[in-house]
Formats: sequence, structure tokens, C-alpha cells
Amino acid sequence: MNDGAVMQAWGEDQGIDGSMIRFMGDPSGAFTEALDIEMTHPGPIGVGIIGRCKRHAIYVDDGEIKVFKLSEYEDDPAGDANPEETMPAAMLSAIKEL
Repeated sequence: MNDGAVMQAWGEDQGIDGSMIRFMGDPSGAFTEALDIEMTHPGPIGVGIIGRCKRHAIYVDDGEIKVFKLSEYEDDPAGDANPEETMPAAMLSAIKEL
């Protein structure tokens, strides 16, 4: 299965059809590298998670990044234990503040 199909299947599973949400993959890591959000903490790398981007959410309007949120903490480099900044409620709140 190619990356586009994986993202589409994930989106269908999450029920985002018809919404403003779009899931996008980054199989080459170029986007992750351009935003400087590659997870380089030794913990994930030590278990073979290489090239993963940090947990983030981006609101883009007409090609311009309006809101960029990153869930990364010293004791939680992947943002898995504390993803609140990148969750829908936080993003919607940030968008409303624009």
C-alpha cells in the first residue's frame, strides 16, 4: 500500500471526509526536515524509530501557515503522553483566536 492510500484509509477511519482536515504523509522526510521537526531524542531512536516527525498540527489557510502547534516535552519527546496542544480542541481554539 502506498503512502497516499495509507493516509486516505486513516482519514476514512477517523471520519474526516467532508471536513477541513486533511491527513498527509511524508514518506521521504522532506517536509519533516524542512520544518525542523524530526524527533532526534535518543529514546525513540534507540528502539528503531528513525526519521519520525514530532507530533504536530498545522492550520494552513490559502497556502499560509496560520497556526503551528508542537507537542514535545523534555520527558516526552514524541508528545504521546501529553498531546493536548495538537488535539482538535486546542487547534480550534487557536484558530478562533486568529
